[in-house]
Amino acid sequence: MPKKKTDTKKKWQKAIRKEMLKATLREAQARYGTKDPAFNYRWEHVTAVVELATRLAEETGADPDIVVAAAWLHDIRKETGPRHPIEGAKFARSFLPKTDFPPQKIEAVAKAIEDHMGLWRKKPLKNLESMVLWDADKLAKIGLTAVFHGAGDVLNRNRPMTLKRLIKNGRNNQWQQRTVASMHTEPARRAAQTRLQIYNQLWDTLEQELHGADLRLPVSEEE
Repeated sequence: MPKKKTDTKKKWQKAIRKEMLKATLREAQARYGTKDPAFNYRWEHVTAVVELATRLAEETGADPDIVVAAAWLHDIRKETGPRHPIEGAKFARSFLPKTDFPPQKIEAVAKAIEDHMGLWRKKPLKNLESMVLWDADKLAKIGLTAVFHGAGDVLNRNRPMTLKRLIKNGRNNQWQQRTVASMHTEPARRAAQTRLQIYNQLWDTLEQELHGADLRLPVSEEE
């Protein structure tokens, strides 16, 4: 008989995952008018950040407990807008003591959440766990991940959309270059550069297909 898969998640991980899921359902209700959207943007974003933060912690030596907890909770109070990092940190300080999360690490989680605001930075962060969360959060907004997350969000809103407009919106990404330049860790900086290149190539390729540019023979074959 096949062995059952062992659930290696710690109790605190299950607890904060549950809280984050509830928060995404509240946001979906407010954002799309339903708790059961075709694409739960916030949940997809947060789970992507958790995956990226976990890998970056392995690559950089950051504390995995702090990084994972902060990744799960960084958008827990997204409904508060620009204050969501501050409010999210408050939530972490009040909620984590109710779990089996190491109490000596709670403030570090709150600090990382407080520090994750902004699509780029004028000055780099100094705390490693804050760096990792910031990098993971922004990596999830660059590359093909950003394309499909954005498309899912657009479709949920039931607003008229054309491929021409999608391409225009996709190319309106001057901020992404500043985001890439703001990455703190070498693995994230390297990945961000590659993702941005792929992101830009996607829109170029899509536009070429729509205009039938791929029907022409390459110059070398025409001669």
